[in-house]
Amino acid sequence: MKNNENENKNTIYGRNVILELLQLEECNIEEIFIQIGIEKNFLDEIIKKAKNKNIKITQLDKQKFQLISSEQKTQGILAKVASYKYSSLDEIINFAKEKKEDPFLLILDKIEDPHNLGAIVRSAEAFGVHGIVLPERRCAHINASVYKSSAGAVSHIKICIENNLNNTIDFLKKNNFWIYGSDAGASDFSSSYDYKGAIALIIGNEGKGISRLTKEKCDILIKIPIYGKTESLNASVAAGILMYDVIKKRNN
Repeated sequence: MKNNENENKNTIYGRNVILELLQLEECNIEEIFIQIGIEKNFLDEIIKKAKNKNIKITQLDKQKFQLISSEQKTQGILAKVASYKYSSLDEIINFAKEKKEDPFLLILDKIEDPHNLGAIVRSAEAFGVHGIVLPERRCAHINASVYKSSAGAVSHIKICIENNLNNTIDFLKKNNFWIYGSDAGASDFSSSYDYKGAIALIIGNEGKGISRLTKEKCDILIKIPIYGKTESLNASVAAGILMYDVIKKRNN
């Protein structure tokens, strides 16, 4: 079971992430495993909430616990969860309409690092993004690392997977979306636009940026002003700055 990819996809680690899930009305935790010897006060709240939801709690000695854990920093607790339920693109757009807000989508073009994805999800949820679009191939999807690095935000935002991002962009354009792409070589700064109406913001791969064909489909390319000697920012940092710019301008 150790280092089994399918197992990792359905297992989350750490007190805060598990507690965050337990606070949801529709909690997808199936069973919680606790390593014997972990300080009881540290887990009291988790145990109480799990029992209230009739979630099975299993205590294991250190050796058995390590057999089901592929991570080092579990804090002595892990939870088996049902497979993450992705939304559809229509569900995300309708969600924005139900809130009577102009849709704000985030499209991630081949973000491969799960920790980057988790950090982006966390910022997206904080800044009121209605949903995130991921490509089916060559992109991190929702797993234990994403749950943890998002600090549980995965459970509070809609995420969909699309087979072909370029076809998705065409669909959005036909539905009156403006497509903004993050590109270090862009002429305009992100602060140049008001981002009114339905928009989608594209964040590219950690090393290569937005793929060529996808970049060509963008209505507008934008960049973050850089004043130091650093040429570019981490994808999750750049995404956070750009999302903040969008929200700030839309709320003015």
